[in-house]
Amino acid sequence: MHMADQPTVLPQVALLGTGIMGLGMGRSMLRSGLPLRAWNRTPGRAKALESDGAVIAATPADAVRDASVIVTMLSDGAAVGETMAAAAAGLRAGQVWAQASTVGVAGLEPLAGLASEHGLLFVDAPVLGTRQPAAQGALTVFAAGPDAARAVVQPVFDAIGRKTVWLGTDAGTASRLKLVVNSWVLAVTTVAAEALALAGGLGIDPELFLQAVGGGPLDCAYLQSKAAAILSRDFFANFTVEMAGKDARLISEAGAAAGIRLDVAPAVAGRFRRAADLGHADEDMAATYFASPDMRSCPSPDMRSCRSPDGACSGIGGSSPMMTPPPWPQVR
Repeated sequence: MHMADQPTVLPQVALLGTGIMGLGMGRSMLRSGLPLRAWNRTPGRAKALESDGAVIAATPADAVRDASVIVTMLSDGAAVGETMAAAAAGLRAGQVWAQASTVGVAGLEPLAGLASEHGLLFVDAPVLGTRQPAAQGALTVFAAGPDAARAVVQPVFDAIGRKTVWLGTDAGTASRLKLVVNSWVLAVTTVAAEALALAGGLGIDPELFLQAVGGGPLDCAYLQSKAAAILSRDFFANFTVEMAGKDARLISEAGAAAGIRLDVAPAVAGRFRRAADLGHADEDMAATYFASPDMRSCPSPDMRSCRSPDGACSGIGGSSPMMTPPPWPQVR
């Protein structure tokens, strides 16, 4: 963006949603000097921004009333629609709405319609990144929307992201690209978890797998990151199993609607659903690892409690190591 395009006064921002991603984004906005009013369905999460300088709004309408830019970062399209409907009394024509939640292709259409009803400038603006990049202001913003919105919303994107990829004026283009990128992210996460689980099940030190691919064309930073989380038993949520499963379903639905047969995405969605059903919904998506044991044979709903003293599952496969489920990987 050219300097001449930048607004002389920083825009007042309303942030609706201060969960894992929204909280970090809010702090990045405040560090950049943007005046911020924040709202969250669970008020305590929004109040975490108060010490950083945010004004905490009691309702969505209160949050958006004086805003030039509205940012929504909520769990899904239904939550975004409900929240913006609740904000209706505070909306006014000409406000820019940057819709940053991942809602899929079909989920975006009613939101764009809601923006049109209220005369809002609608920017389809999903972000790429997890908890840490959000907190560091290092997200990638995919953006598509009217030219008239760009100068107003760009300071917000500059605050939360290391780069903004503008994709034209057609709302929906950014969300479609986000699904394509997420299909790769979720597949890599799932394959990393499966490879480590398979190594354990076959009696192979999982570190040998990482050493075998490390530094070569088959290696990647994301594989190493998720493998490290699994090996260290660190499932502190950067992006939860529940949200990853939601995105996998959105990817599957978008592919079906486009006439594209997807085999991996539905399988990934199924794994995340199993991991969530086993009690890992709020853990990091690397906990898809726990979907690996064959629960038709193992009586325990949780790998961590289905173990003999030597680390093997006591409910599967008799004495043969080839038949045991993946033991919990240990850091060597």
